[in-house]
Amino acid sequence: MDRILIIKLSAFGDIVQAEGAIHDIRNHHPGAEIILMTTPPYRVLMEKCPWVDSVFIDPRESRWRLDRMVSLRNRLRRLKVTRVYDLQQVSRTGYYHRLFLPDVSWDVARNSKLLKDPDFCRKGAMDRFAVHLAEAGIRIRHTLQPDLSWMAEDATALLAGENITGPYVVLIPGSSAGYDEKRWPHYNGLAAWLRGRGREVITVPGPDEMQLCRTLTHATMITDRGRYLNFFELAGVLMRAEFVIGNDTGPTHLAAHLGRPGLALFSGRYFEASRTGIQHSRFSWLEADVLRDLSFDTVREKVGAHFLRNGD
Repeated sequence: MDRILIIKLSAFGDIVQAEGAIHDIRNHHPGAEIILMTTPPYRVLMEKCPWVDSVFIDPRESRWRLDRMVSLRNRLRRLKVTRVYDLQQVSRTGYYHRLFLPDVSWDVARNSKLLKDPDFCRKGAMDRFAVHLAEAGIRIRHTLQPDLSWMAEDATALLAGENITGPYVVLIPGSSAGYDEKRWPHYNGLAAWLRGRGREVITVPGPDEMQLCRTLTHATMITDRGRYLNFFELAGVLMRAEFVIGNDTGPTHLAAHLGRPGLALFSGRYFEASRTGIQHSRFSWLEADVLRDLSFDTVREKVGAHFLRNGD
C-alpha cells in the first residue's frame, strides 16, 4: 500500500483553505494511506477530517535544535512514505525534503517554473494548490471549493442557551493576536443597525477575542459555559448563520467554505482579498489600505444591499 504524506502546518485559515486540495489528493489515491503532517493546535481538528487516515505532529522546533531535528527526521523516516504533497511550500518544508526525505517523490509547486511567473506568484493559496496538483496529474474537483460541512456539530443547544432560536447574523470582529491592523473598528455600530432592522446578532469569540466581543453591547456572545467554542462548535454555529460579516481571519474563511453568504473586510496593505481564495465562495468583500479607514456607511450599504436582494 502506498503511504502518502500531506504537509499543511498552520494556521487555521490556511488549514481551512487546504481542505479541498486534501480531498482531491484522497480521491487521486483511493487505496493509499493518507497521513497529514500538521502542528499541535490542529491535531484534534484534522483527526476528524474524512480525507486523511492519521495525523503526524510537527512541533515546529527551532532548526538550530539539532537534537529535535534528528528526532523529527527519524520519526518521518519511520513512516516509510512513498510520496509527499507539500501544501505548506515554505523554506522549512524545503529543508525537510533536502535533509530528511531526499529520496521520496516530493510534489511541490516550488519546483515549478511557474515560480518565476509573477502572475502565478500573486495567486492565492487555493489557486496555487490547483496548479500544483494539476501538474501532479490530479483531477481538480474540490481544491477551489473546500467543503467544511464535516466539521459542523449540532449547535442547537448552544444557541438556545442564549435564547437564539431564529435566523441570526454572525459578526467576527477579531483576528489573531498581534494583527490589530486586520480589525475593523465599527462592529458595535453595525450590530446596533442590524438589531434595529430586526436581526438577531451574535459573536463567536476565539481565545484572542473574548474581551473584544464583550464590548459589542448590541450582539450576543455565544460561548460554551463561558469558554470559547472549539472548532466543531464554531462550525456548527456558523453553518446555520443567515449572513456572516468578518475580518480576514480563520473563522471568516471557515464560514465562507461552509457555504454561507457573507462579507469579508480586508486590509489591502496586509493582504489582497483576491489572494485568499474567498472569491471562490459566496462571500463578497471590501478592502481598504488601512482597515480603520473603511467607513461604517460603506459597510452598512454593502450589507443592506445583500438583504435588499434577498427580499428584506
